[in-house]
Amino acid sequence: MKQLAYMALAVAVLLCWTGEFDRVDAQGPVRRHVFTSESTPPWDPPPPIVAPGAQFAVMEGDPTTASGDYTFRMRLPDGYRFAPHWHPLRENLTVISGTFRVGMGDVFDTKKMTALPAGSFAFLDPDMHHYGMAAGEVIVPVHGQSPLEINNLNPQDDPGRK
Repeated sequence: MKQLAYMALAVAVLLCWTGEFDRVDAQGPVRRHVFTSESTPPWDPPPPIVAPGAQFAVMEGDPTTASGDYTFRMRLPDGYRFAPHWHPLRENLTVISGTFRVGMGDVFDTKKMTALPAGSFAFLDPDMHHYGMAAGEVIVPVHGQSPLEINNLNPQDDPGRK
């Protein structure tokens, strides 16, 4: 009799356990994963909000959509500059090669920049005025929430106006 009770309990636990997983899967989106190696990603020209010369490789999502996560890599040639600007949403970046220099404020000043060598991580909260520059060829993955917007402090720095 005890064996029958234990067997019934085991079957009930197994059914509950299986049912719990089915309920979780039915409630949320299908989860997936993507792995990327060090191999060369497909580099494309930058979007119109970024001055020519940079190259972009979108790794996840779409930075131009109204919402969602995105991750892209930027490859910047030596001396490439981002004029003083700000973003309405947080910007996160990790330097994986080269040195990316970042300055805070409304005026581009190389003397006030901080060097971020390979391995460095930085984040900039919304509305922070900043600027950047590549020292050597730089590869920087950037991730955040869409839409990615770059609001140049000087309208003449807007690549869409040139």
